[in-house]
Amino acid sequence: MSRRPLQWVNTPVLMEALLRYQQGRLPTSMKLWVENILEINTHSDSCLLQDSSHT
Repeated sequence: MSRRPLQWVNTPVLMEALLRYQQGRLPTSMKLWVENILEINTHSDSCLLQDSSHT
């Protein structure tokens, strides 16, 4: 297994990217970045973020 290089990611930037990813509002390059950094299986219908508006 090959080791992945460590990457520093700004949390607010990542959270905004996740929100836009779920809304389908990311350009292709950013969508691929989110999928790569979080190792998202694009064949899965799971939700990345839970709705926290009720808290």
